[in-house]
Amino acid sequence: MNIYHGTDTFLPLSNAVVTSGTFDGVHLGHQKILARLTEIARASAGETVVLTFWPHPRTVLSNSGQDLKLLTTLDEKTELLAEAGIDNLVVIPFTRSFSELSSEEFIRQLLMQKIGTKKLVIGYDHHFGRNREGSFDYLQEHASEYGFEIEEIPRQDIEAVGVSSSKIRNALLEGDVQTATKFLGRPYSLSGTVVKGRQLGRTIGYPTANIQVDDPIKLIPANGVYAVEVLYKGQKLGGAMNIGTRPTVAGTHRTLEVFIFDFNQDVYGEHLTVQFIAYLRPELKFDGLPALVQQMDLDVEKAKTLLI
Repeated sequence: MNIYHGTDTFLPLSNAVVTSGTFDGVHLGHQKILARLTEIARASAGETVVLTFWPHPRTVLSNSGQDLKLLTTLDEKTELLAEAGIDNLVVIPFTRSFSELSSEEFIRQLLMQKIGTKKLVIGYDHHFGRNREGSFDYLQEHASEYGFEIEEIPRQDIEAVGVSSSKIRNALLEGDVQTATKFLGRPYSLSGTVVKGRQLGRTIGYPTANIQVDDPIKLIPANGVYAVEVLYKGQKLGGAMNIGTRPTVAGTHRTLEVFIFDFNQDVYGEHLTVQFIAYLRPELKFDGLPALVQQMDLDVEKAKTLLI
């Protein structure tokens, strides 16, 4: 997949089959659009082009958006789009100035002049341009002026999936990783570097890897204990992860700690990816370390059963 940050180095294509959007999570709804995009391009000997925006428009345009956490970092989204078979990804820097482009300017300057769009595929109820003024109806009314075809993924196709990035975010914030998995078509994951913590786990027989997430904008699921799979150097390892403040040991801040089953390597400074398979229980405060260890024994056994 060719990756462009901005359009300065992108040369207009002779047969560009294009879609645009934020694609946070690249969930099942997005995958429907991407599959149709690829189908059209292959049938017409064209090239697929995905236009996406970074940072997320809500973080630029809305005060409430400053607290928005995302399902995918830019690197994760890029990797997922590559896996979907997209030929060209154009990452548009989203600024307030860019947001002021009218729908007409968006079409003529970006889709036509910069990209060379021959067919545009959009999801149901997709809007673009200043104040989201552009729509499928607007495009249809002016299609003859633009010289490209427009296709909208039908409402029933999108609604049949019943998924949105917001629904997935809300599910994860409630610890509902099974719903997130269903809507994403894969387990939700996060990646980070293993950093040194208080190393209390070693003293109770449960050494954990303390993970510092790569990007602060990445959404962290609700506090609690999870059955997880850990990807490390081509291996997929089972584990149990705690997200929270560790109240039993007077923790002062939120941490992400994973105990990897049957694993004793030194991974400080290494990069891990954690996939969330199941929610086991909320984070609790126990009456001392023996009670905590007893519960951790149960957590590990349950996680192993779920990961078989």
